[in-house]
Amino acid sequence: MSPLPGRRAAFRIARRDAARAKGRSALVVAMIALPVLGVTAADLTYRSALPTKAEELTAELGSADARFMSTSVGPVKLQQMPDGVNWGMPEGAPDPTPEEQAKPVDVPAAFPEGSRHLTERSVPASVTTRHGIADTEISELRVADPMLRGRIELTDGAFPRKPDEVAGTADFVRAAGLSVGDRVTVRGPEQTYTLTGTVELPADLRADHLYALPGAVIDPWQKTADGDRTILPPQPSDPKWLVKGPAGAGVTWQDVLAANERGVVVKSRQVALDPPPDSEVPMASESGGGYSTEPETTAAVLTVAAMAVLEIVLLAGPAFAVGARRSRRQLGLVGSCGGNRGQVRAVVLAGGAVLGGVGAVAGVGAGFALTALFRPMIEDYTGSRFGELTVRPWEILAIAALGLVTGVLAALAPAIVAGRQSVLESLTGRRGTRRSSRLLPVIGVITLTAGVGVAVYGGVAGDTVLVAGGSVLAELGVLGCIPVIVGFLGRLGRRLPLAPRMALRDAARNRGRTAPAVAAVMAAVAGSVAIATYTSSSAVEAAYDFEPNMTPGTVAVAASDIGADAELPRSRAAVEQNYPVSGKPADFGRVWAGSDCSVYYEEENGCGTLELVKPTGKGHSCALKGAGARELALRLSADEHKRMMNSPACVDESSTMVAFGTGEHKIVIGGADVLATYVKLDDPAAAKALADGTPVLLNSAYAKNGEVTLKATHLYNDRDEKMRARHPGKARTTTDRLKVYVAPDRFAATPGIRMVMPRETAERLGLHVEDYGSFYALGRDATDAEAQATYAAIDQAGNRAYLMSSNERFRRHDDTDTVLLVLALFAGVVTLGAAAITTGLSKADAEADLTTLSAVGAPPGVRRSLSGFQCLVVALTGVLLGTAAGLVPAVALRLTDLRAALAEMRADPMQSAYTPIVMPWETIGLLALVVPVLAGLLAAALTSSRLTLARRAG
Repeated sequence: MSPLPGRRAAFRIARRDAARAKGRSALVVAMIALPVLGVTAADLTYRSALPTKAEELTAELGSADARFMSTSVGPVKLQQMPDGVNWGMPEGAPDPTPEEQAKPVDVPAAFPEGSRHLTERSVPASVTTRHGIADTEISELRVADPMLRGRIELTDGAFPRKPDEVAGTADFVRAAGLSVGDRVTVRGPEQTYTLTGTVELPADLRADHLYALPGAVIDPWQKTADGDRTILPPQPSDPKWLVKGPAGAGVTWQDVLAANERGVVVKSRQVALDPPPDSEVPMASESGGGYSTEPETTAAVLTVAAMAVLEIVLLAGPAFAVGARRSRRQLGLVGSCGGNRGQVRAVVLAGGAVLGGVGAVAGVGAGFALTALFRPMIEDYTGSRFGELTVRPWEILAIAALGLVTGVLAALAPAIVAGRQSVLESLTGRRGTRRSSRLLPVIGVITLTAGVGVAVYGGVAGDTVLVAGGSVLAELGVLGCIPVIVGFLGRLGRRLPLAPRMALRDAARNRGRTAPAVAAVMAAVAGSVAIATYTSSSAVEAAYDFEPNMTPGTVAVAASDIGADAELPRSRAAVEQNYPVSGKPADFGRVWAGSDCSVYYEEENGCGTLELVKPTGKGHSCALKGAGARELALRLSADEHKRMMNSPACVDESSTMVAFGTGEHKIVIGGADVLATYVKLDDPAAAKALADGTPVLLNSAYAKNGEVTLKATHLYNDRDEKMRARHPGKARTTTDRLKVYVAPDRFAATPGIRMVMPRETAERLGLHVEDYGSFYALGRDATDAEAQATYAAIDQAGNRAYLMSSNERFRRHDDTDTVLLVLALFAGVVTLGAAAITTGLSKADAEADLTTLSAVGAPPGVRRSLSGFQCLVVALTGVLLGTAAGLVPAVALRLTDLRAALAEMRADPMQSAYTPIVMPWETIGLLALVVPVLAGLLAAALTSSRLTLARRAG
């Protein structure tokens, strides 16, 4: 006889009940399976995408046993750690002399006897493409050798077998517009190669590389450069050797130590996977041992896991409650046949276990299937191939167990309620009345207040554990207040039409069904809003800290060497014909005094100088730099510091970029078109000032009483024979006061330019002027093909100019928008799901009310509108509460960041302390407006308005 006959019967009843109520069972299984699916897929993806030590070695070594390389210290004894990364001179050893460092290291002599090796060298190069010219890196490496399998794999065509053949990575071939069989020319030596195939690096799918045979590129290039001084010689990297040790032996730690004696550093697969004890590692014994890299489980992970379980319980709990209510007659029969309250509870809990188990199995299976299905997309997104689909059985079992336990927990509260009902109530179908707890809202308010206080204190104190704990407490406090909030909603419907009034009153009357669904929506939205707020705030902070090299939306073509101004018209034409520029070019020039320092820079004091003198005093000197800066920083708030950093006096101190041939003075020669195209200063008064010969000053800190001081040293080098003949005698220094037009302060941060001076003014002051380039406004960002075509056209125009584009495109290409969209979609899906579940349950639970509506003559469309408004009430209430709850951890975490930023600013007053809190209004608007309305419309559309005949109850 079974020792648990009651439990077996409970599971049998639960299984049959689940099979009978297929819709409700599928709903619960889906609620449990979806999070299990997500966690399973995330675990598999994380474990598979995170390379093991063996996979990291394969990505670096292929199937070789080790990599040997020399160092910059010459053939002297070294010490290294087993990882092959950290190395150094033995403690107490004398530094190598320059003669010793210049001696070559005989690396092959350090190979184990009987081993085989490959050599590898790389060189940066500019090559022709189908569109024009592109920069890349060429490696001389025999990629067809089996020793490189696992590191480099062929994807199309064939490996290079001849000296005039190359293979390219798929990313480079795609960007260059090439295909197998095309010809590629290395610019400079003009060596031409045939592209025989495309390859990929599994560890770096975005690699931009070409591969040739050893000796096919660098040596011929060097030989060509030796015979033609106009060709720049190659700049190759130091050679490396990939070594395959004797069969069955590999490269041991003793082989590594022997190589160290010759001045060779070795990265051995065998040693890295099975390192020797510290007692056998000389460098480890001198440095005091190794270090641990074991990861620790953070409070954030535990918080997320706890909230995920809570959310599943909140979503699935009402379904079990309605199931228990609809099965109350069956449960009453269990009691009438002698079953006690524990056995009644066991039937409901068994239902949770059955559906939880099915949901866990379905979720794990779907997680495996989806991970395998979307594996190529995940690999493309992460930029690396999975070594293999890594499965950790205990983790998968724990995830499945979590789903099972969650199902039981979701059924716990309904089981307790069902066990308390009398047999008579269960058999007659009477629900009885039960007042809601008055203590729960009080506890909720206290918990909410305490949670907010703890989170804010943790943010100010810089303790993320307190932030996480306080955020959870605050959310639990809101959960305790939800029944009261839902009850209050019923009072808002007095003046509303029939359908919304009934929806609000139904939600208030059935709080046990409505409150958990609202809470589930709130939990999902709170997490999404918290992450979205923190992400948006961090993105705004990063944008503020970003230092552009040019005004966004502009590009410049500039002369690449002295005297190249005569070639500028052809270079301008190359840009205008190939790059997506708009409008006319704004030509600019450079200015200098005495002999040109761009030419005569070799000897000290061999050229002239030009300086825009900055006055001292308030409004001119930056108080955040120099004496007293730290004392001042201690008294400043983040906002006060930001205002000072953005003032003209300080913005010039924090931005030291020099461009456009200006030198430290940052003065360019130009007209009103430079102001309009590059500075973006559309001011007729400024344009008139330039036309009248008055310079336009962009930084008001350099002006005093509307004038600037320009100091020039007219020193001419003896080698500058032409100018020396015109200006004999000693060097002279001039100081001129110039009346200037001062631009508004917002233009003080214009990248690379401090003042725009008319050509005639510079010449009147005895300064030298030369055309240097042109600014263009961009209609849009250039494609790879357009950039390559432009480089090729500039090369054909004489290659005496270069294209300078804004680095703004790198700042824009981040994942912030993607993260915000994913968060909004996640919260939206959970909101729709929770609202749909509640609407479905309320429809099943209130069938009698709907029948009564039909009996008293309500139009058929009332059923649709009632379902829609029921869904809208749950979604909108949950979203609004979740938005408020999500701000608590986001604000607290930003306070933590603010504390750290202020500490850095007070140590270095020129460091930014700007730590904004930015609301993600697009995400909040999507959740607060679009999702609830969509939920209501879907619920109304999917509800049948046809009347069904029902017999009289009883």
